Amino acid sequence: MGKIYVALVDTPGLFASLIRRFIGMNYIHVVLSMDQELNEAYSVGRRNPSIPLFAGFEREDAEKIEQAFPTARYRIVSMECTDEQKENIYRRLRECYERRFRYHYCILGLPMILCNIPFYQKNHYTCSSFVANILEENGMELFEKHFSLVTPRDFYELKDTRVVYEGTLHEFNERCRRYPKNQANRFWRAMRKITYGMNGAV
Repeated sequence: MGKIYVALVDTPGLFASLIRRFIGMNYIHVVLSMDQELNEAYSVGRRNPSIPLFAGFEREDAEKIEQAFPTARYRIVSMECTDEQKENIYRRLRECYERRFRYHYCILGLPMILCNIPFYQKNHYTCSSFVANILEENGMELFEKHFSLVTPRDFYELKDTRVVYEGTLHEFNERCRRYPKNQANRFWRAMRKITYGMNGAV
């Protein structure tokens, strides 16, 4: 048996606060990863963590996300799959990444979720609908509704998952040894303060 990982992300900011209010929970972003350390992690979200206006399919960079969102919290869960499913999911993610500029965030789908109306616009997804669709395409039908209606809350409430980490992204990055502890020099701290303010974490 293989394992895949889903990260639920809590980040500050105006747009995030609107989603948080809508779904009624702090975790508002969903990431699909092939490994527990999120080295091969992908999602539909901001192309640049500090700029909310441009969103599409991207490979997640935990260090850059921490720079933009110093207070970000993560909940990472594992779920079992077959080795074949994991291989096919990874192949599909890599294909999407090679064509990443064809994928966009589905703004029009947000009011449809509110109205509980399935809606699909070609190559347009929310973070959670993209992950739900990828899993469904590979025989992991986890939700009893159309993938376009899946929200981060649905992933949070999934059964048969195991929490492998819950806490701050900073602590997670330290655990994964993504940077030396003495890296936080004056420039690094200044950049954190700037991005902290830009994303509403004040």
